This record gives sequence, C-alpha cells and structure tokens, in this order.
Amino acid sequence: MSSSHRLAMFRNMVTSLLKHDQIRTTDVRAKELRRWADHVITLAKRGDLHARRQALAIVREKGVVHKLFEEAEKRFGKVSGGYTRITKLGRRPGDAAPVSIIELISAEEKPKKKKAKAPKKTPADEKIVAEKAITQEATEATETSESESVEEKIEAKEASVDAEQAGEEAAEEDAASANAQEAVPSEETDATAEAEDALEESSEKKED
Repeated sequence: MSSSHRLAMFRNMVTSLLKHDQIRTTDVRAKELRRWADHVITLAKRGDLHARRQALAIVREKGVVHKLFEEAEKRFGKVSGGYTRITKLGRRPGDAAPVSIIELISAEEKPKKKKAKAPKKTPADEKIVAEKAITQEATEATETSESESVEEKIEAKEASVDAEQAGEEAAEEDAASANAQEAVPSEETDATAEAEDALEESSEKKED
C-alpha cells in the first residue's frame, strides 16, 4: 500500500467512525485509527476557526465536522484523550486476520473507579478489638505506676541526701562554736598570767 493510498484509507475510516460512532476493522488498523480520531476530537474541543479548517483537511464530509464541533465539548467533557474503545471480536473468516470494533465513548460512559469498601466487622473481630484495647490500657496503667514508683524513690533518695547535708552543716556549726568557746578562756588565762608577771616585776624593783 502506498502512502497516499494509506492516508486516503484512514481519512475515510475516521470519517465513517465519527459519522456512525463505530466501525469494524482489523486490530492493527483500529489501533492506528484511534490516533487519528483522538487528534480530530481534540481539534473539535479546541473549537476555533483554525482547528475547524484542520479537521476539514482530514474528514471527508463537512456535516460530520460541524456536528462534531457542536457536540464535542458536551460529549467528551474536559478529558484529554481516551475517546475511543477497541473490542476484539476474534478472527475473520478467510484470512484469519484479528478483527475488532472501534467505537466512540462519551465522558458519561467511562467507568468510574469504585472505592474499596471496608470489610464488615464480625462479633469475633469486635471481641478481639476490645481485648486489644483492654490489654493496651492495662499496659499503660502498669507503665504509669512503675514510673510513679521510680519518681517516688528518686524523691525519697534526694530527701535523705538533703537531710544528711543538713546534719553535716549543723555538726560543723557546733564544732565552730565549741572552738570559739575554748579560745575565750585561753585568752583570759594569758591576760591573767601577764598581769601576775607584771606585779612580780614591780615588787622586785621595789625590793631593790
């Protein structure tokens, strides 16, 4: 098949597809025709004069182009691409070529993804969840009590250390006061001894 023959064939096929909404052809031609149809529909959704002239250069019939440009925005919506669907039919009698149907699909016909539903909980599952919750609460209560007991031990130890420090400070103060009391009599004794020595010296001088 020459290139001009091939282009003419696909122009006729895309015209028939847009006119009748579906055609029957081989798998290879259906896959290539999908590219042509998507291009023409994209031009129709653009909707300006230049896009209309480009579409008329491909599609054989003006009425098909005008109808497509009027319905494109409403029919295909804001989806970009995926305007056709290919359904395989099997093999053609005679040459056993794989045959398919290619058809246009609108935005409303596209299947929506279903959200996966959460499995329903049975009484056994609810019992397991309740047991897990009770176990978790017991574990948290045990950890809380252990942490509280540790904090109490730390506070008791700090209190005993403070008491020991206070006792040591009191003992030091008592020792300092005792030393001060001992120092006072010794000073009085030294002063008395000096006074007696001075009296003895004066008495000796008088005797001389």
